[in-house]
Amino acid sequence: MNRRRSKLHRSVVPSALAAAALLCQTPASARCVDDWFGIDEIPADDGVQLRATNFREYPITFTMRIRGRNVVTDGPRSITRTLYGGETETVMSLEPARSPNLGNYRISCDWTIGVIDAEHDDDTIYMLPYASGSSYRVLQGYGSRFSHTGLEQYAIDFKMDVGTPVHAARGGVVARVEESHDRGCWEDGCGKYANYIVILHDDGTTGEYYHLKKNGALVDAGDRVKAGQRIGLSGNTGHTTMPHLHFAVYRAAEWGNTQSIPVRFMTSGGVVHHPRRGHYYRASRVDDALRAGD
Repeated sequence: MNRRRSKLHRSVVPSALAAAALLCQTPASARCVDDWFGIDEIPADDGVQLRATNFREYPITFTMRIRGRNVVTDGPRSITRTLYGGETETVMSLEPARSPNLGNYRISCDWTIGVIDAEHDDDTIYMLPYASGSSYRVLQGYGSRFSHTGLEQYAIDFKMDVGTPVHAARGGVVARVEESHDRGCWEDGCGKYANYIVILHDDGTTGEYYHLKKNGALVDAGDRVKAGQRIGLSGNTGHTTMPHLHFAVYRAAEWGNTQSIPVRFMTSGGVVHHPRRGHYYRASRVDDALRAGD
């Protein structure tokens, strides 16, 4: 019932004194990509400058680490930064420590969508991620010991049959969609088979919906969605033992990780602060949630 993957290996690439792009591994995919984030090595008078670029329109948070001999950096060897859409920034300079030439060094990095210091709008009341009037049993609530600990402490698993409509718990912009997989399993590495939708909220956090069915996304990256809008169909893909929907709100963290955030949900019985395992919660109407957040 884990939302994504077993921890991905970070991209680690030997570096050379030449302008070249290092493309890093994404948090929601088990493959390196060349169209989200890159690091250019720019020759300088005494060494190299490292320049990071966000190629997309959504903010991403990356961590980068330098390891090597005869290399001095102009600050910490490991940094975590947020780059906003289309932003390019020189993030580190490297110089030789002793001899005239830089020694061999390695760059490792990872990234995720979102803002590392995002301040969640705690006045927001979330919709339940399913249709108004429907109710589903909570398989794992906040702090469930099976797999919702640490970074996943404030995630929720709802028991849903494959094909159940999934609705946006909060409005935002669809930043990423994966819907190509048709496999669910519990072994190590099964997380790479998850289908999901990531919605970027206006405060820099993300709402993430995991384990969707194959071809189960009803929205595309770049779409702006409203709270309560139908966005996908639940499934049983990725790291999972049974059909369910994994939902949580996240803030970007180091090394491509995301930290779940506690949020409140509007139900037909009022606002719920701590969704509990085994409980059923009936979804309210959108206007009830909007009034509760005023």
